[in-house]
This record gives sequence, structure tokens and C-alpha cells, in this order.
Amino acid sequence: MSIKHYKPVTKSLRAMTRINYRETLSGHKPHKALKGGGKRGFGRNNAGRITMRHRGGGHKQLFRDVDFNFDKKDVPAKITSIEYDPNRSAFIGLAVYADGAKRYIILPKNSVVGDSFLVSETAPVTRGNRLPLKNMPVGTFVYNIEVKPNGGGKIARSAGNYAEVVAQDAGYTHLKMPSTEVRRIIGTAWASVGEASNDEHRLVVIGKAGRSRWMGKRPTVRGTAMNPVDHPHGGGEGKQGRGLRRAKTLWGKPSGKGQKTRHPKKYSNVFIVQRRRVGKRK
Repeated sequence: MSIKHYKPVTKSLRAMTRINYRETLSGHKPHKALKGGGKRGFGRNNAGRITMRHRGGGHKQLFRDVDFNFDKKDVPAKITSIEYDPNRSAFIGLAVYADGAKRYIILPKNSVVGDSFLVSETAPVTRGNRLPLKNMPVGTFVYNIEVKPNGGGKIARSAGNYAEVVAQDAGYTHLKMPSTEVRRIIGTAWASVGEASNDEHRLVVIGKAGRSRWMGKRPTVRGTAMNPVDHPHGGGEGKQGRGLRRAKTLWGKPSGKGQKTRHPKKYSNVFIVQRRRVGKRK
């Protein structure tokens, strides 16, 4: 896969890049039975009030019914297409099982049409196969990881993401997360072997404001550019420092600069072996 650069006929095109999809995707149209419409989240509640800033607009998109549960076990499957999903950064593929069932799945890195995989407790630890975490040797890269058995993949699903198995201990698997946090997950939870596809997604340069609007991202205004009534960092004549020891959000909560924002009594604290590293040393 390669990054495509544009001829700089305008200022915004000079730095803009995108994934060269012609080299990666198989050219198949979405499987009609596994796609559909629906109302997209645009950051407002049922009363029309903004509950999440900077979201709205964007190009119309169709949803793909991606399988995260992988409830078809011990049935081999083959990848028949590699497709783009507008609702996620990783590529998806149409998996056709030996019994004729068709499901969309998140593809592992370097997948090609014709690859096969198996969801089984006895499956070999090879790219694309899915098996319980307790059967993974130390050093294995995994993605699309369950937090609870049969709960569906929740962790490491975006482009290029993976977690590393660092230990097996007392029925739990220790995983080093993409955030550098080391977490315990019950060994009977399942995960796919490998890394999520489209790892060059992180190299894409948006290039212009309009392209962000196509993706449903509205402008973000800095707190220091606001008035004091609108943000804790606001006010002052000309360009000012924030005037506070620690950065705050619009609602006065700590944010950024390596500050700990996790709730001290969060239920999942007992599963964290090592907190994530933040800042430049990460």
C-alpha cells in the first residue's frame, strides 16, 4: 500500500495525502444484504441540544453490518473482497463461510482476496484466526479483542491497532494496549491474531478544512480565543497564556498535558496492571 500525493494546483492540495485505494481494495461493491441506511450520530440529543461538540454535517454514508461476535465457530471461511467502510478506519472484507453464510469482518494487515481463517479454540495461531486469549503465546499481536467472553470485539479495532500478549497468569491474559497500558483480561475472551488493516491511515494529511466537513467534523475553537464567560482559558488583551496552572475543559475538568482524568474508583481499575504512559516519553 502507498500514500497518494496530489499535484499542488491549489494551496490545500500541496500537503494533502490519501490512501491509494486502487492498490489495496478489490473493487467489489458492498454486499446488499449487509448494508443499510440509518440516522447518523450528529452530537445532539432527542431535544436537539448539542451533547457532543464539533460534530455535524458530513457526506451521507451507508452502514455495513460488521460481525464482531464471530459466533460461527469451527467453520472455515474465505475472504472474497476487500472493501472500504466509511464508518471506520480499518478495511473490511466479506467472509464467506463453508456453509454459505456471509459476514463482514475487520481484516488483518496484509490481507488479500482468497485468504482463509478459522474461529476455533483449536485454531493455529496464524494471522486472521480467532481463538481464546488463554491459547495465545506470549509475544502474539492481537486485535478486535473481547473484554468479556461472547461480548464481541471491543478493543484494538481501528486502523493499524493491535495489543501484545505479555503474560498468562492465573486464568488472565496480560495485554499491552495501544495506549501502552497493561491490562488483565479473562483468558476465555476471544481475539483475532494479527494487526488491524490499513496501518498507513495515520500518515494521511487532511489538507483542508472542507475535507474535515465531508467527514462530519465541525470547526474547533481554542479556549484561549474565547471570552472568560465561555471558557476557563478565555479573556485577556491580545494573546495571553491560560493563566492557570493546569489546563481545563469547558466545564472546568482537568484536560491534556498528561493529567490524570480517570475516575479513581472506576470499576475496571482492578484489571489494570500498569497505567498508560503519557507525554513525550510515551
